[in-house]
Amino acid sequence: MIDKFIDTPEAAVADVHDGAIVLISGFGGAGMPTELIHALIDQGARELTVVSNNAGNRETGLAALAKAGRVRKVICSFPKASHSWVFDELYRQGRIELECVPQGTIAERLRAAGAGLGGFFTPTAYGTELARGKETRIINGRGHVFEEPLHGDFALVKADRGDRWGNLTYNMSARNFGPIMCMAAKTTIVQVRAKAELGELPPEAVVTPGIFVKRVTEVPNAAFSS
Repeated sequence: MIDKFIDTPEAAVADVHDGAIVLISGFGGAGMPTELIHALIDQGARELTVVSNNAGNRETGLAALAKAGRVRKVICSFPKASHSWVFDELYRQGRIELECVPQGTIAERLRAAGAGLGGFFTPTAYGTELARGKETRIINGRGHVFEEPLHGDFALVKADRGDRWGNLTYNMSARNFGPIMCMAAKTTIVQVRAKAELGELPPEAVVTPGIFVKRVTEVPNAAFSS
């Protein structure tokens, strides 16, 4: 019988290894898998490369992981905000690396990884510092930059409900990067607000099918309700 539910967040992230590329869902606090991240801090993996929309909020979740000294590099779209002081301080001290990627590009790089594509050309960032060292091409008279797929060893994702096969639904904007990160990682680990019985989720409501999910853990009272 297929049952992808794991008893605790701690058990779900137990095999995340040093130096792993970890995709972390969330748009600010919405959809951030805070409990999985805090379990990863307790687990002890370090030298991580984290892919996320932003570089952490205040001192919880991703910011807490960075403050604990576990993150070597962040790949994100929005590293700077009024509540990202942890990353800002670490970056100024030279203790963390940054690769800044436009938001649409980071989403498409993740999607390309999940779809098995070798990369794509985009006009975004052409002629800027972000295009330095990358292949460029003129297509229909417009400059384009070649971007490679963005694969992850692990994805930590927050969803709303999931069944034992790993089929997932999301709560409104908390969906954000979750579905494409599930597709782009070798091992996808998901925290859900509630467990659904098999067959309870309407097929048309399932956003992420279980084939992309390795483990699910139920966290009914998560730090953020979204």
